[in-house]
Amino acid sequence: MPPPSYGPGNPFGVRTERLDDSARGTGAPGKRRDDVHMLVRVLRPGSVSRRARAVVREVLQAEGISGEEIADAETVVAELAANCEWHARPPYEIRVLSLCGVPTWCELVDGDPDLGWIPAMLDLPRAHPPLDLLAEGGRGLTLVRELSQGHCRAYPTTTFTTDTPAKAVAFALPTRSGTRLTCPPLPHLGRRPARVRLEP
Repeated sequence: MPPPSYGPGNPFGVRTERLDDSARGTGAPGKRRDDVHMLVRVLRPGSVSRRARAVVREVLQAEGISGEEIADAETVVAELAANCEWHARPPYEIRVLSLCGVPTWCELVDGDPDLGWIPAMLDLPRAHPPLDLLAEGGRGLTLVRELSQGHCRAYPTTTFTTDTPAKAVAFALPTRSGTRLTCPPLPHLGRRPARVRLEP
């Protein structure tokens, strides 16, 4: 197998492939322990926050995550989606990465590649209040950092729909084991097509 293709469109060398409900869980036959799948849904302007919440809720309910943790994840993704619409431009995408059939990482992607001060806000210590200069625009990211227990990142990417430079603001999803990733899964295999769906 070729090594992963790291670059603007795939900064972590993530292998994307079609999700298969029969392959859920770590004990599925023929599945490697490092299998990573990516679900991509393109979100229409005007309904980005609502649809992003629905995607996260659907994925986590199917995984048997508690209602309180689902509510926190919905709040996080709603904040990120609202930031996309307020401060960036289309296309908007939500991507859910699953490791060995377990949803572990969620990205909100927009068509503006400028990361600005987002990484700095997400990297602040959890007890550290946002800088006064950034307080107005940083409150949502502070909430994201708190509810994701500090497991959140921002990084360059490209959109699936237009293959143009973009940014992803992402966070670790809650899991039944209680473990949260600190960054997207890092498989060593090449990419395959992701499952992409345009949201109504």
